[in-house]
Amino acid sequence: MPLTQSQRPLYEVKAGLFKGLSHPLRIRILELLAAADEVSVAELQTETGLEASHLSQHLAVLRRHRLVASERRASHVFYRLADPRVAELLAVARALLIGMLAGDRDLLADAGSLPALPSQ
Repeated sequence: MPLTQSQRPLYEVKAGLFKGLSHPLRIRILELLAAADEVSVAELQTETGLEASHLSQHLAVLRRHRLVASERRASHVFYRLADPRVAELLAVARALLIGMLAGDRDLLADAGSLPALPSQ
């Protein structure tokens, strides 16, 4: 069933949320923010090892998709999660990932019990 005109914008916003999460460094930035009330850009740069321009681009994507909020104080900018449920989303994603990896390990172990292939 195709999307209706009224549904499409909602799905676009939802897709935008996942676009904001679609880079490993953005996930790391969000994890750092989830671990603290707020983190300065300087701290984020130290923790991620990113150049200032690259960090700025990632933070802009996270802001655009409403995952983080920022506040300037004097010459410093501080970031925080825009909503505490982002931390919950990260925790669920990590649990899902661990489950997926455990499943792969089980499959790999099961593969060892397959009958031998004839040698060529």
